Formats: sequence, C-alpha cells, structure tokens
Amino acid sequence: MKLSRIVMRLARNPGTEFAGGDDHRGYALTAPLTDDGHLDEAAYAKTRDACTVRRFAPDEDPTDGRLARKGQRWFFDYDEGDLGDDEPLHRLGQHRFAVGEYVTVTDEDGRPLTYKVVEVQSAG
Repeated sequence: MKLSRIVMRLARNPGTEFAGGDDHRGYALTAPLTDDGHLDEAAYAKTRDACTVRRFAPDEDPTDGRLARKGQRWFFDYDEGDLGDDEPLHRLGQHRFAVGEYVTVTDEDGRPLTYKVVEVQSAG
C-alpha cells in the first residue's frame, strides 16, 4: 500500500481572526490516495494504523493524532477515549487531495475552517 504525505495550511477564512490565512497553521496528514487524489477507502481499511495527522500552529505544541472514520464520517482523532477532541472533516471522502485544492476541518471550538493543500508526496 502506498501512503501519501499531505500538507494543508490555513487558507483565508473571512469573518474569523484568520481572514488572511496563516501559512504557519495547518495539518500534515499521512493517508492512502487513489491515482486521482481521493482517499483510498479500501487501502485505508488495511493501513488505518499508519494514517496519522499532526496539527501545527505557532502558538501551540504540535498535536499528533490519527485519521479515523465512523460510517461516512471522517475526522482527526487525538485521543481515542475522548470524543470531545475530534475534528470532523467536511465530506472528506469526496475531496481531492491535490496542490491548490481546499479542505474544511471543524476545529476544537466547532468552527469550520478552510485549509489549502500545499503539498502531496509519497510518504515512503
């Protein structure tokens, strides 16, 4: 199974304190992708333990977690026993992970924020 490393940085989010975006705030995700850049759900089922995420921001220590799925709902999980720390990903199964594409992540405060994919490369 081929895994990809995907880096997403905070895009412009009008109406928030991140109206201009923030290149120093985002996520580094490791996940299997199809040839056209979508999450490979069959490969995810086999490589779930290797599908990780690291949230980074200049004003906090990096936080490590994993990409998780329940039904059609995808989310970043930072503590398996705590449902309150999950960050849902809006329609993640339909997103294409390619440089320049956008992904919405609901942060720990319940706000949907938009991130821009800035890097996709082989994780191996």
